[in-house]
Amino acid sequence: MSDKSVAGFSKMGKNQKIDWVNTAYGNGNTSISTTLKTFWVDDPMLQKTIDGFSENTVSNFIMPYGLAPNFLIDGQTYCVPMVIEESSVVAAAAAAAKYWQERGGFKTTILGMVKVGQVHFIWDGNSDLLKSLFPVLEAELRKGAADITENMIKRGGGITEIELLDFTDKEPGLYQLRAHFETCDSMGANFINTVLENFATTLENFFFNHQEIPDHYRDVNIIMSILSNYTPLCVVRSEVSCKISELGTFANGMMADQLAEKFRMAVRIAHIDPYRATTHNKGIYNGIDAVVLATGNDFRAIEAAGHTYAARDGQYKSLSHCEISDGIFRFWLDVPLALGTIGGLTSLHPLAKNTLDILGNPSAEQLMRIVASVGLAQNFAAVKSLVTTGIQSGHMKMHIMNILNSLQANEAEINATLQFFEDKTITFAGVRDFIHNQRNIS
Repeated sequence: MSDKSVAGFSKMGKNQKIDWVNTAYGNGNTSISTTLKTFWVDDPMLQKTIDGFSENTVSNFIMPYGLAPNFLIDGQTYCVPMVIEESSVVAAAAAAAKYWQERGGFKTTILGMVKVGQVHFIWDGNSDLLKSLFPVLEAELRKGAADITENMIKRGGGITEIELLDFTDKEPGLYQLRAHFETCDSMGANFINTVLENFATTLENFFFNHQEIPDHYRDVNIIMSILSNYTPLCVVRSEVSCKISELGTFANGMMADQLAEKFRMAVRIAHIDPYRATTHNKGIYNGIDAVVLATGNDFRAIEAAGHTYAARDGQYKSLSHCEISDGIFRFWLDVPLALGTIGGLTSLHPLAKNTLDILGNPSAEQLMRIVASVGLAQNFAAVKSLVTTGIQSGHMKMHIMNILNSLQANEAEINATLQFFEDKTITFAGVRDFIHNQRNIS
């Protein structure tokens, strides 16, 4: 075994893991050890809780936790926590929130709350027979899972539908049980997966015991039982609208009617061109992911669902829409958001609980409305910048502090740099040269 390999790593203590990585990958440089330990929290119980979130943890990776105030959503004003490393995102969300607060705010509609799970299996028997027996099988599936679903049903959720899908034209013997679930305020992953694995056992017993199944077709091969992160029936709409005349005036003297038309065309381009749509939707998820992270939800699952939804018609397109009709500018976003406000990290992570407190302890449905509105605000800010000043002007103004920090600028140098570049194009090289000149002068 090489000196860069290790056995029994997961069984080592945290300090042992750090010592090993120092030796194997840090050439004995103790700065690695020092840096990792610098980001431990002082409270041992809190650190133990954080360590338990993942495997082989040796430190904490710090991300900024910012606030975007003035989100008027369905008549209620929110201050929204956002976890993201890019300052321009929070600034843009806050600016868009303030802009639309003065024009009626965000209006939302829940288009569905249904989540999906699947049992994939191979069976070589007659498909018509299986389809004819499916009503009996469905009753057995529901009966077998009754103990698991009892509490969820009491809360207003449970299994809403079970389908049998035939994929034998694509793969011999391949079928799927597709189940729809309502999981109330829980994201529901563990609940759904437990039900699906119970379905798999019931399915095996059904094929083995049902008298109408021929003896030579009693074997069924369960491939896998798992929820789907694609949730096209768990969708929320957020929208803003106002008279074109109320949009105001913009940079470079652009008038409201010009802005409205250029904005509509920019969104239209993102429906036509997948290259543009990808960046367009990434901007939406700048906002969505930041709030999803702050609430302890699964941003990876949320993004996967959204990107699949954006391609549901066979071509990847914008998740947002814009129209101009009878002098009214309307901009809206339809997005799948399978979120939870109880269970998982939302209950365990102190800052996730803090986020939900700041948001007024919303239900899962309310959180969907908030998150979608932040995504729409982010998209509005980005597209507005693109069709007026361009994206780099505002972005680099926010990024200049990162440049100054990387150059280890002191307070006097920071103030001088900010004043100098107030009306100039900001680049890393330009800021670096200015700082070097300041230091040479002094």
